[in-house]
Amino acid sequence: MELKEEQFRLIKKQLRRLTTQDGFYATKFEGIDIDSIQTQSDFEQLPFTMKSDLRDADPLGLQAVPDEDIVRIHSSSGTTGTPVIIPYTKKDVDDWAVMFARCYEMAGINKRDRIQITPGYGLWTAGIGFQLGAEKLGAMAIPMGPGNTDKQLKMMMDMRSTVLCATSSYALLLAEEIAKRGIADNICLKKGVIGSERWGEKMRRRISSELGIKLYDIYGLTEIYGPGIGISCDYDEGMHMWEDYVYCEIVDPVTGKNLPDGEVGELVITTLTKEGAPLIRYRTHDLTRLIPGECKCGSKHPRIDIITGRTDDMTKVKGVNIFPGQIDDLLSSIDGVSSEYQVMIDHINGKDAMLLSVECEPEIDKEMLQTIIKSRFKSKIGISITVEAVNIGGLPRSEKKSMRIIDKRY
Repeated sequence: MELKEEQFRLIKKQLRRLTTQDGFYATKFEGIDIDSIQTQSDFEQLPFTMKSDLRDADPLGLQAVPDEDIVRIHSSSGTTGTPVIIPYTKKDVDDWAVMFARCYEMAGINKRDRIQITPGYGLWTAGIGFQLGAEKLGAMAIPMGPGNTDKQLKMMMDMRSTVLCATSSYALLLAEEIAKRGIADNICLKKGVIGSERWGEKMRRRISSELGIKLYDIYGLTEIYGPGIGISCDYDEGMHMWEDYVYCEIVDPVTGKNLPDGEVGELVITTLTKEGAPLIRYRTHDLTRLIPGECKCGSKHPRIDIITGRTDDMTKVKGVNIFPGQIDDLLSSIDGVSSEYQVMIDHINGKDAMLLSVECEPEIDKEMLQTIIKSRFKSKIGISITVEAVNIGGLPRSEKKSMRIIDKRY
């Protein structure tokens, strides 16, 4: 992606501020002449910021303003290691609200909507981010938080909620409960804003069909404000990223070299105006691509494709690298298979063993389906596995993020 003049100006301003005061980046960029960075190519020579840097700087090593300017902290979930703590100034919180309100507007949500917020509150950025945006927009926020499905559904009916904000896993759970209880006629939902985990096309179709709503992918991560730095539009051709707040690059996950628009690689983000904990060339681990050209919706904001996986969610089984996205793609091509699956990996009798459990329609011949999946898995991914087919609803559901791969070898 071409670095625009205004983005470059903001980056240079950040670099001067961060390297002329004591702190994380003064140390990281020691010996680098910031004034010599005159082109996009020069900028791309700067070292990456890694999640390990943030962990090493724990708890507030990234803080770039005095304590009296910090109004809040948030923290990553810590599911892949030590949680990362991010401080926010009042301007950071206000900017985040502006971006999130834009996301709602991109999804056609307005002041008349009633937004039911089911992601978690507290140190996690999700719930409070969805609420910030709703309040900035002027819509009614219904701050439920996760869990208590009975209460969620009662409030959804009583308040006549029109927008559901959720993880894809919880949106599916709610959709299934609504169908099971026969209360679809009492539900007024029109749109769903879904984020925080990668989800496949089958799952998207199931949620959209069962709830009868239009779905929008929202993007974000705690280190970069939280959810709300990008969202899909009505055309579902990628997520628009707010280029006046973040600059995006795509790099080869192995070499770190920048890739041309359209090629899949790792998303790298630089914050342009963040004060509390700005990040320069932060490697997100998310795999996607920059979509060339302008969107049919007319927005000039650049787009990234849906997240296909993460560089750190690879699992090696029998010497073969496997990503959850590969399993999603394989199952999406097989009729009768639902969106839900779970992988169990173990080490038995000195060898790796993998069990893939999938859900299917009750009328499906399970033995035949298992045979088909085994064959295609061997053909496409390259290893032999055991397959178990169960009826829809037979696998665990989550009120947060689904655990797709359970590795019992370690």
